[in-house]
Amino acid sequence: MEATLDQAIKLGLREDEFEKLKNVLGRTPNFTETAMYSVMWSEHCSYKNSIKWLKTLPRDGARLLVKAGEENAGLVDIGDGLGCVFKIESHNHPSAIEPFQGAATGVGGIHRDIFTMGARPIASLNSLRFGKLDNPKTKWLLKGIVKGISHYGNCFGVPTVGGEIYFENCYQTNPLVNAMSVGVVKVGETASATSYGAGNPVFIVGAATGKDGIGGASFASADISENSAADLPAVQVGDPFEEKKLLEACLELLQTKAVIGMQDMGAAGITCSTSEMSAKGEHGMIIHLDKVPTRQSNMKPWEMLLSESQERMLVVVEKGREADVQRIFDKWDIHCVQIGEVTTDKNLKYYMNGELVADVPAESMVLGGGAPVYDRTYSEPAYFAQIKAFNPDTVSIPTDFKSVAFDLVQLPSIASKRWVYDQYDSMVGTGNTHTNEPSDAPVVRVHGSAKALAVTTDCNSRYVFADPYKGAMIAVSEAARNIVCSGGEPVGVTNCLNFGNPYNPEVYYQFVHAIKGMGEACIKFNTPVTGGNVSFYNQSEDGPVYPTPTIGMVGVLDSIDQKMTMNFKTAGDIIYVVGTNRNDINCSEYLHQICGVTHSPAPHFELEEEAQIQNTVARLIQSKLIQSAHDISEGGLFTTVLESAMRNNFGISIESDKNIRKDAFLFGEGQSRVIVSVNPAVHAMFEAEMNSVAFSKLGTVIADGKIQIDQEDWGYIADWKNAYDTAIENML
Repeated sequence: MEATLDQAIKLGLREDEFEKLKNVLGRTPNFTETAMYSVMWSEHCSYKNSIKWLKTLPRDGARLLVKAGEENAGLVDIGDGLGCVFKIESHNHPSAIEPFQGAATGVGGIHRDIFTMGARPIASLNSLRFGKLDNPKTKWLLKGIVKGISHYGNCFGVPTVGGEIYFENCYQTNPLVNAMSVGVVKVGETASATSYGAGNPVFIVGAATGKDGIGGASFASADISENSAADLPAVQVGDPFEEKKLLEACLELLQTKAVIGMQDMGAAGITCSTSEMSAKGEHGMIIHLDKVPTRQSNMKPWEMLLSESQERMLVVVEKGREADVQRIFDKWDIHCVQIGEVTTDKNLKYYMNGELVADVPAESMVLGGGAPVYDRTYSEPAYFAQIKAFNPDTVSIPTDFKSVAFDLVQLPSIASKRWVYDQYDSMVGTGNTHTNEPSDAPVVRVHGSAKALAVTTDCNSRYVFADPYKGAMIAVSEAARNIVCSGGEPVGVTNCLNFGNPYNPEVYYQFVHAIKGMGEACIKFNTPVTGGNVSFYNQSEDGPVYPTPTIGMVGVLDSIDQKMTMNFKTAGDIIYVVGTNRNDINCSEYLHQICGVTHSPAPHFELEEEAQIQNTVARLIQSKLIQSAHDISEGGLFTTVLESAMRNNFGISIESDKNIRKDAFLFGEGQSRVIVSVNPAVHAMFEAEMNSVAFSKLGTVIADGKIQIDQEDWGYIADWKNAYDTAIENML
């Protein structure tokens, strides 16, 4: 039966897209076909409102082993015959409705993107955004999301090594849950998400297909509202133990060399994997839906095609090797059923009990093929006027700096995230070096090699809100700075671009200018964008979230011995600032949360200056002239020094610069600054090495645990550490 325009619109297609679909097929599609196109042409799958700008990002680099966006995840050469596979993706909308399963399946999905390419995941990270922590709903979301992440990761057996969490009003209804996975594979042993070779069998392997997650891609392409709870079936249900078995079976299967192509069934399920693999291989498929293992009886064809049930893969293998495939999956007690075969005809033909229920050209459905591409209009946000009007002279300088600092380090976005990370298994696999010796970016050993990986997720979305172009440059730069401060060389980026509704010209302005800033910074640091995820429609009746282009970055240490940690090592060491302190309180946590200023410009940032600072810090680490390195970010200089002192319970004695207002000196977040500690015996060599880079002596590490600021007694490090460590758990 032919689909109607009303049905198409209810499924999420626009009227002009339904007309385009009729032209593609040369007829009016039936309901099943319309449902398939509604998910494949949704924003979540087609990137129809973003792909034009994504293509402007730097996508080439000497280390890239596959072209950006060509596979399920990015792949870079790390030397010693090894490659690193990595990607970050969002699971925002599902987590807003069902926080435990939404977050858990986000973790499961991103790991599948890694091992479907033949890599074993060795590290997991996340980037989370919530509303204000004193709100009961925020507490419910935080507890559920953290429990979901920990449940899946801990059971699956991949350590959660790092991440970030921010709390802002704009995320109250629409939290952000971005999950990143990092894996390692031998070069030449990767799998591709492709399909070719007429007659080659097509298998579905993994969990049975159910009604959970139906329409998930379309659900992710709509605003969150008070009625969104009705979309609960669009939230998938995960089983990490099934995924662990699937991981081992898939990696074992790849060793047989029987695999033509493999892809995980993420967004849009069977529809997505069959169409994308076929379009890439320029072939078609015949698929028998009645052979698909199901969890519910009497599932309709469109339900099976759109289901996003978890822990499933589509695998195409060489004809004649069917028994090899079956034997491996039988061994792991996993469903393994041949549901079709590859055809020379480039159409996808889906049958149910012998009846043809859908017949569509694969190429017409996919990103880069026939999926629509739009050029949205954009205009400067009206709130920029408030930002430009900000005058720091109207902000009173505090009379009690100690009290302000004590409140500042207990703000949820700054305080220790111990309550969160204690729930994660960070040590499974014995590769994570971060737990005992923390560095700005977690450093993970690559077993079987001398190498290690430095990995991080970064984005201060308030900076991006204030200045999308500069804020996105800062996000890339801070990720690179964290890796450099840890002893690594940044080599590649994956991004998760979280924005509001793209049909809002002011939101689209944020998106376009963030892309421009991100691209410029990635070129400067030679970190091509290997892929990632766009998540639009992150808004509710209250409006859009802050523009949040989360950066996932990977760096390489040729030897674990190159690792630099963030904590002070020895009493008597001299504390220096590498970089320039400025009269700048713009966009700081201090200004926003303590002073209550919601609109101010982004903090000072110059890309060339940032590159010089990073090159200098890398040289200092290689020359072994510094004992520690910790970049200045949220909370400013004082918070950074405090964090460096806490690990070994050292005290600090520092002097502020009398030429800079004291709140700016202690709490300002001007970029491109790193706190380092130096053995007095080599301080002359250190200063000689600085060349043309600005630096200043800040103070001294002291043994008795006392904190002295401008010779004023601020108490003992133990009390500050206790307040910093327990702030979030006390609020919960």
